[in-house]
Amino acid sequence: MDEKHAENEKQKQARLTHVAAPEGVAPGTGYSQVVSGTGRLIAVSGQISVDEKGELVGEGDAGAQARQVFENLSRCLAAAGASFDDVVKLTFYVTDVAHLPAVRVARDAYVDVERPPASTAVQVAALFRPELLLEVEAWALVP
Repeated sequence: MDEKHAENEKQKQARLTHVAAPEGVAPGTGYSQVVSGTGRLIAVSGQISVDEKGELVGEGDAGAQARQVFENLSRCLAAAGASFDDVVKLTFYVTDVAHLPAVRVARDAYVDVERPPASTAVQVAALFRPELLLEVEAWALVP
């Protein structure tokens, strides 16, 4: 890691405060209970597992779908001048909570697991296309 990148990382960490477990609240597994900070708010719409041509990636495979979803989120964040270091909240919509371990593996390849964003996971009856297993939205703060 070069000096400039290291300094940028320190500034981002100083700008965002992660609280794993506020007093009287049990810690979560793999997420922060609270993330606060200052900056420009970025909302990224729920991303699904389609490639740049709109083709489904990973039919029937929650891990493959999750990897594509996180790649799409990464590209959307970059378009707004942000990265996963700036993400303060992720919301996961899954058609089966049994998909969450695969989703967490994909997530952990993108987020700082020592300072994870706040998160919510919801099991839904269906998404807008029957072959989709998950959708993930992100909120970020950038200086």
